[in-house]
Amino acid sequence: MTLAENVLLFSYGTLQLRSVQIANFGRELKGRPDAMVGWHRAMVEITDPDVLAQSGETHHPIVSPSGNPADEVPGVVFEITPDELIAADGYEVADYKRVLVTLKSGTQAWVYVKA
Repeated sequence: MTLAENVLLFSYGTLQLRSVQIANFGRELKGRPDAMVGWHRAMVEITDPDVLAQSGETHHPIVSPSGNPADEVPGVVFEITPDELIAADGYEVADYKRVLVTLKSGTQAWVYVKA
């Protein structure tokens, strides 16, 4: 697998959990810290039984634009395969949509935000 085949995924929530990574990607991911600038974090109730079983949490974080450049949402950037990105799409519930953002570091990565 070459670097060009991989994609970057930013997680500020449950995709950082080992249990969620093993369930969706079959491996534990390694990442580096980064942040989303101009976004704020809230919580959303999760009712999907599969997602609840994987995360063990009834409420997951969710982000939306704040319009304030002083706001930051910290998280981790993971390098994953395109197939793993599709698996992540399957994990996320309808409250989320995947968008491409530029992180504080200048890196562009996919992230799941409020739909």
